[in-house]
Amino acid sequence: MSALLSLRNIWVEYGEKIVLENVSLDIEEGSFVSIIGPSGAGKSSLLRVILGQETPTRGSILLDDVPLPGECGPDRGVVFQRYSVFPHLSALGNVMFGLECKQAPFSSRLFGSQKRAAREKAEEMLAHVGLDHSMHLYPAEMSGGMQQRLAIAQALIKRPRILLLDEPFGALDPGIRTDMHALITQLWNEYRLTVIMVTHDIKEAFSLGTRVLTLDKRRHDPHAPHRYGATAVYDLELTRKETPKAADAEPEVSAGSITIDNNHNN
Repeated sequence: MSALLSLRNIWVEYGEKIVLENVSLDIEEGSFVSIIGPSGAGKSSLLRVILGQETPTRGSILLDDVPLPGECGPDRGVVFQRYSVFPHLSALGNVMFGLECKQAPFSSRLFGSQKRAAREKAEEMLAHVGLDHSMHLYPAEMSGGMQQRLAIAQALIKRPRILLLDEPFGALDPGIRTDMHALITQLWNEYRLTVIMVTHDIKEAFSLGTRVLTLDKRRHDPHAPHRYGATAVYDLELTRKETPKAADAEPEVSAGSITIDNNHNN
């Protein structure tokens, strides 16, 4: 696998507060990267920088060796912990909306053959996430798991290369989380996605990921805790005996795969 995404000396600062410092990573195409770390370690900030929602204070991000545009693009999809769906649209309308914005950016309305084609694509996507019998329901009529399936369909409808997940299963019941783990693994394989997931659940990170990154502060000053940011302190490559089909696949840490400051994150 080749490096799809490269982060070079990324710093994120808000005034005098340093959130991330000197983060350098290469993320291979087709990998599933889990990011863990304590609260306030900059996990979501890193995701927002990759998404294009925020601009790093210093450093650069390359996609296929080309500087990443400073705005969100169709090559990156995102799913948040809070269900990011439009409450006034049905499931079908939520998924079609992304195609309508892409093909008719000014009116967000399609007609005739274009609308029929968009509807077919949206119905196919909803079937992939298990909502083929619920496409006419509105978000208020759906359970939490169904809404998160809808959010995933929204994120994938424009066929992004990179899927960003910001604690997407944290608010779900354990049984539903297990189902969602199986779904996201299936979609990762079927669509050949590169997935970057932030989670507080260490078991989830290891069961889903092919690589686990730990973000944390390497330096601490009790008198000025905001003056030092987090960086990648551990980088673990995971191997499995076969391609994972569900979240309960048994991961193994490769011999010698635990690295510290592999890309000079210090």
